[in-house]
Amino acid sequence: MLHVLNAITLPLIGDVNLSTSLLIVFAICLLAVVGFEFVNGFHDTANAVATVIYTKALKPVYAIPWSGTFMFLGCVAVAMGILKLLPLDELMKLPVSVGACMVLAVLLASIVWNLGTWYLGIPCSSSHTLIGAMIGASIAFTWYYGGAGVNWDKAKEIGLSLILSPLIGFGAAAGLMYLLIHVIKWKALFHIPTGENDTPPIVIRLLLITTCTLVSFFHGSNDGQKGVGLLMLILIAFVPAKFAVNHAIPNDKILLSLNNTEQVLSRTTATGASQALILSTDSAIEKAKTQLADKVDTVKTYKFRKEIKAVGKGVTAILSSKDIKLVDKDRATITAANKQITGITDFAPIWVIATISISLGIGTMVGWKRIVVTIGEKIGNEHLNYAQGASSELVAAATIGLSSSFGLPVSTTHVLSSGIAGSMMASGGKGNLNSKTLRSIALAWVLTLPVAIILALLLFMFFHLFI
Repeated sequence: MLHVLNAITLPLIGDVNLSTSLLIVFAICLLAVVGFEFVNGFHDTANAVATVIYTKALKPVYAIPWSGTFMFLGCVAVAMGILKLLPLDELMKLPVSVGACMVLAVLLASIVWNLGTWYLGIPCSSSHTLIGAMIGASIAFTWYYGGAGVNWDKAKEIGLSLILSPLIGFGAAAGLMYLLIHVIKWKALFHIPTGENDTPPIVIRLLLITTCTLVSFFHGSNDGQKGVGLLMLILIAFVPAKFAVNHAIPNDKILLSLNNTEQVLSRTTATGASQALILSTDSAIEKAKTQLADKVDTVKTYKFRKEIKAVGKGVTAILSSKDIKLVDKDRATITAANKQITGITDFAPIWVIATISISLGIGTMVGWKRIVVTIGEKIGNEHLNYAQGASSELVAAATIGLSSSFGLPVSTTHVLSSGIAGSMMASGGKGNLNSKTLRSIALAWVLTLPVAIILALLLFMFFHLFI
């Protein structure tokens, strides 16, 4: 068994030595993150395929692999924003076993809640679950080790995104339906398919397939970012010297970016707090330059990462400051340099992106039916018509796509569910909504965060006893 684990993990960790027990835990963590993304795939498949299936635009045998393929293609972005919820810098200073507790607690809490809601056929947000689990594990970490704990500023930013996105989905889909009903007035759009062969006209079918494709692609891009971040969390927790910074970026390129930034700052004048910001950023640049050649072991990599992050944070603040005036050329110079500097810590190898893409794509192709039935049949008191399906998915695709471009996680489930509810209400008022199903979805939405927090907190404490 150990030979098999070595064959799997040694290419990932290089020359880093892990004990046999930690090597096993490392392999379990890798399998857990793949499992989470797989579960995420089939848990959230309904978000993309429910409307094309229930409007007879595509049969399930075609809709599921079609959606899975575009979710796979969408999973190419690297956004590490979700990892900023966790005390990564504190983790790097502690034994690997602490990181293992953190990773397992987050992943298993997320998987348990996702599987439970999927089994009951309740649409539930994987994003909500994952964020709650990260908060719970971070709180437990703080109890044991002190330090920074949860990044509450980032939590508020992500939480606001998760709260607002369903409201936007409901309102925008309702507005679009009103437009279709009272302005477009194309009767064929409001047909409710009845029989197996009652398929939509070709133009409407193409519209529904297009919206399904867009939701699938953007869902892959948004949820793929979370999976990539989780896998990088595992690698940083177990092998920080190898994965905490991007060693693929040559030192001379890093040095050039730091020097360019330093030169711009040297000719930038400011007063008060703005001057202090410039001086602290300049100091971080100097420290990063002295540590550049030594980022070869955990301690030195930690110090280098810390200074590089300080540089990135400082430059970002300088660029957004209204009190610091930069000429266009200098602004362009440090913007380009900051992009390079940010890529030193916010990165993922190609094989990480490919692993998450494949897991999400395959997961999308199985276990889809339970939640599809809820989305397609139980949110409203009438069967989904073409206009309701197209409007809710168009709004979902736009909302998810915009959120992905800003690196913010949103709940595809909540956006689409609320969009369908909005389109149903626009068609027939409150009486057109299934209050029982909506209560179940709302209850899951309310419970997900506290349940995930408590589960992850307890799991961290449990694993802490044995790892």
